[in-house]
Amino acid sequence: MRFSKAFIPTAKEAPNDATLASHIFLTRAGFITQVSAGLYNFLPLGKRVLRKIENIVNEEMSSVGAQEVDLSFVTPTELWEESGRIEKFGKELLRFKDRKNNSFVLGPTHEEMMVNLVKNRITSYKQLPLNLYQIKTKFRDEARPRFGLMRGREFVMKDAYSFHSSEDDLDREFDLMEATYKKILTRLGLDYRVVEADSGAIGGSGSKELMVIADSGEDTIAVCSKCEYGANIEAAKRSARLEFPDAPQADFMKFKTPNVNSLEDLAIFFKVDPYYLLKTVVKRAVFEDSSEIVFFFLRGSDDLQEAKALNTVGALELVDVEASEIEAIGYKAGFLGPLDVEDVNCVFDIDVKDAQNIICGANEDEKHFVGVDLSVLKDAHFADISEVKEGDGCPCCDGELSYTKGIEVGHIFKLGTTYSSALKAEYLDENGKAQPFIMGTYGMGISRLVAAVIEQHNDEKGCKWTKETSPYMVNIMVSNIKDEDQLSFGELLYDKLQSSGVEAIIDDRKERFGFKMKDAELIGFPYTIVVGKELVNGNVQIFDRSTLEKTEVSKDNVYEKIMGLIK
Repeated sequence: MRFSKAFIPTAKEAPNDATLASHIFLTRAGFITQVSAGLYNFLPLGKRVLRKIENIVNEEMSSVGAQEVDLSFVTPTELWEESGRIEKFGKELLRFKDRKNNSFVLGPTHEEMMVNLVKNRITSYKQLPLNLYQIKTKFRDEARPRFGLMRGREFVMKDAYSFHSSEDDLDREFDLMEATYKKILTRLGLDYRVVEADSGAIGGSGSKELMVIADSGEDTIAVCSKCEYGANIEAAKRSARLEFPDAPQADFMKFKTPNVNSLEDLAIFFKVDPYYLLKTVVKRAVFEDSSEIVFFFLRGSDDLQEAKALNTVGALELVDVEASEIEAIGYKAGFLGPLDVEDVNCVFDIDVKDAQNIICGANEDEKHFVGVDLSVLKDAHFADISEVKEGDGCPCCDGELSYTKGIEVGHIFKLGTTYSSALKAEYLDENGKAQPFIMGTYGMGISRLVAAVIEQHNDEKGCKWTKETSPYMVNIMVSNIKDEDQLSFGELLYDKLQSSGVEAIIDDRKERFGFKMKDAELIGFPYTIVVGKELVNGNVQIFDRSTLEKTEVSKDNVYEKIMGLIK
């Protein structure tokens, strides 16, 4: 490709709303351009990167026996109604009707469509297992699209779906997909972590996320200092506490606590560690056709993890409540406790099960109970609803947990029979009995990976593409195209590299050297060969974008040198 003919509209200024490096540099360097909020066009350079990532994904998926399909972007609404997800997805699901008044959605994910594809076509256990995937444009009507390709409304995604006759075989495929995704991210040159995750709107029994480590990531992940354990903060677990603060010693009684308006005030009033206080977080759980107030109880030293809490009660969302709503059901905000609570759904953190020496609200104004023994709550609902903190123990070893930021680029799920049962997709087992397919699903954000590479590989000057993702491996920059020797040597080297299968671009524009160099740094080609004034002395320069090193090389050896660097 010749720069003089290429459509690469670079710019000095970043978009007004751009804050992430990937958004700024992909736009400035002419990889993408915004159409509307959350909608982007891929320009030639961007399309080349996108296709390279797609090719790597295709190669790795094919190597493990997955087969590629291409499903319709438009999905009949009735499939979503059958699966029960149409309300769970809410307003992110873009719905419309055609001229015949038939209802459709733009697919944000394709579980329903893939099940419908396999239904009545795979009929016997002998045809299993099966793994089908596609690389497809998706659409989610994000309320606040932002960060360029990181959180757009339209995006390119690889989604795979596997079908099995046993849980053991699903486990095997799940592990295989995890290993395959690791290979993909390693080939892309990314630093990543596989973490335990919340299943969210997809559903199923278990899931893992593949996180690219980046300070700009939206997700907080807890990682171990010693082992490979990692988990999204929404699903992270911790080991049991080994050290405990001094416990307050008191017989069970009701205590007047005037002017105590917060947990901090309560700890000071009783001179105790918040570990022995029982915190009550009140939320309204919203379901499809109803809602209810829920009391979540946990230690005063812990915080409620809302995704865990949401899953515990099976609601669509949890919303805050006003003090007046609490008082309307007969309780006093600020003095809530678990004793003598009636007609309210109560959920207790697993860490307070059988806890003793607890101080909690007495459900009366300015009164608390002391010396509470929570083992009296025989039939209470206990669950893991607290958020792990830095310094907590790892659940897998004796290491400590710490926080880091990550960009979710992949998510794999064990779906079980969630969708096959709902959509009545069955096969005949060894005994001729109809059984619902046991399923897994495996998603990877292809367009998000374009941005993730730059979030990990950039500097103040622009992009630093990895070798597997760069739109062109080598940029041959002719400093002065009016110099016949420079132009001739540049053309000769360009032809030789192309003949060797190297993706090269020659900068033959009638521009100043400084302008061309800034473009090369902004775009981020791995190597730029500068054919300039030193050519008269038989030398050219190789600029390594990743290290910023400039190496003078004999023009007679530059081909061998660049081929060695590429390999």
